[in-house]
Amino acid sequence: QVQLVESGGGLVQAGGSLRLSCVASRSISSINGMVGWYRQAPGKQRELVATITGGGVTNYAVSVKGRFAISRDNAKNTVYLQMNSLKPEDRAVYYCNYNDLHSSYWGQGTQVTVSS
Repeated sequence: QVQLVESGGGLVQAGGSLRLSCVASRSISSINGMVGWYRQAPGKQRELVATITGGGVTNYAVSVKGRFAISRDNAKNTVYLQMNSLKPEDRAVYYCNYNDLHSSYWGQGTQVTVSS
C-alpha cells in the first residue's frame, strides 16, 4: 500500500506559478513504477498532465509542455509539478498517481484555481 498526499494548490493569477508536491508514505522510486500528475476540471474527465518513470523519463500533455515540469526527490519520496505561465484553463483538481506492476494508487487531490 502507498498513501499519496498532494499539496501546493491554491489561487494564482494568470501568468503565475505554483509548485505541487506529492509525498508518498514509502519509496516510489522503483524502476518498474511510474508517477503521474492528472487533473480534472469541473464537468470534464480526468486527464493526464505529466508522468515520470522510475528511471526519470518524463512525458507531458501537449497543453502543458514547455510550461510544466515534473521532477522527483527519491530521498524524500516526493514528486513535484512545477507549473509556470498558468492559464485559466489550467484550473482543476490535480491528482497524484503511482503505478507499479501490481497496483495503482491515488491521492486526494489539490485544487488549483487560476484567475484571469
